[in-house]
Amino acid sequence: MSKSVARVRRALAEAGLEIEPVELGPATTAQMAADLLGCDVAQIAKSVMLRDETSGAAVLFVTSGARRVDPDAASAVAGVPLGRADAALIRAQTGFAIGGVSPVGHLTPPRAFFDPALLGFAQVWAAAGTPRHLFGIAPARLMQISGAERADFAV
Repeated sequence: MSKSVARVRRALAEAGLEIEPVELGPATTAQMAADLLGCDVAQIAKSVMLRDETSGAAVLFVTSGARRVDPDAASAVAGVPLGRADAALIRAQTGFAIGGVSPVGHLTPPRAFFDPALLGFAQVWAAAGTPRHLFGIAPARLMQISGAERADFAV
């Protein structure tokens, strides 16, 4: 098992959850993940990382796979100018590679924001450390264990 998936499993267990990530085929997009799971793309909880241009830290936006992060709205929610987070920053702060960034299990937990559109589902699916691994979870619980704040930033 990869170190990234093990870190996600550990974070889930530390939150008191008995959730086992599942290995699918490669899913580098929300639509690919939804197709492999047989669920609606809106049930995929994407982890989008942006860079706080003031501090240089990565900021996490967990959004529905059917939506995209609006950069202006995200900056307004975060209260700082945001830019593109490159692969090196994401890997250094989270420990995950792009395509497998989980909302939990980060090396250094980021400030995080959660798309309320996800809360309309009984279950959502999030990356579990690699593009091949996902885990299912109630969205309100995911928001809680990720330390994310509910906010409107997606369209």
